[in-house]
Amino acid sequence: MERQSTTVRLTGFLRCLSMDEVAVVERHLGDHIALTRAEPGCLSFAVTQTADPLVWRVEEAFADRAAFEEHQTRTRSSAWFAATSHIERDYAVSGVDAVKGAEVGDETDSGTGTGGSADAP
Repeated sequence: MERQSTTVRLTGFLRCLSMDEVAVVERHLGDHIALTRAEPGCLSFAVTQTADPLVWRVEEAFADRAAFEEHQTRTRSSAWFAATSHIERDYAVSGVDAVKGAEVGDETDSGTGTGGSADAP
């Protein structure tokens, strides 16, 4: 796969509906962050709880489209995805041309809703 130089950035929110969902996020987040930061092409990755305990801020950057897509592939087969795919994601992506039409599934879901495909993340 040819690497492109466009940095892909995602920002947005993971929105839990209950403290039970918060507990699921907390249980799986540490491993998910560590695995993602270790991926080739991951420039930055942060998921932090906001003042609203049900809402998590997500910020990530990947060196290029290929790195972002590799992240998506790994995530879809992860314990994180299995545990949190039902939780609403509300994300915006820059470098959209680099990932236009990418299927998104984890903390990198574009737009609103849960999982599915989007223009990018």
